[in-house]
Amino acid sequence: MRSIAFPGRFSSLSEIREFFARAAEEAALDEKSICEVELAVDEAASNIIDHAYEGEGKGDIECSCEIEPGRLEVIMRDHGKAFNPEKVKAPNTRNNPRRRKQRGLGLHFMKSLMDSVEFSFSSKNGNELRMVKIGKVLTDQEHTQQE
Repeated sequence: MRSIAFPGRFSSLSEIREFFARAAEEAALDEKSICEVELAVDEAASNIIDHAYEGEGKGDIECSCEIEPGRLEVIMRDHGKAFNPEKVKAPNTRNNPRRRKQRGLGLHFMKSLMDSVEFSFSSKNGNELRMVKIGKVLTDQEHTQQE
């Protein structure tokens, strides 16, 4: 398992995306899957900063991953305000996007982009988000062509 902690700041988002993108590449995921991982972790990290820490610079975002060929498990932890996904209302995605609220779609996006999304909380370990992406495994030749 590979792990690193990033400051809970919006300026850390590109480094967080890059950390998980490299892991997705190591898992030999296809380009579409890698982009989906980047979008999901960007949304998750933004939510941690906005909602768990209620602002920048109030704690770290601990990032780790488990890598297998064709499978990446993303683990993100924070020690901010507890998150209960059961309290999040499902968004109405059928409304005209211009009339829809600007916020409230993050969890929906993460679930749409990843194959599984699970949250847990403990007073000792804080909030933990686990997301799994299963993608098409690229052959060495396909991987070279993708670059």
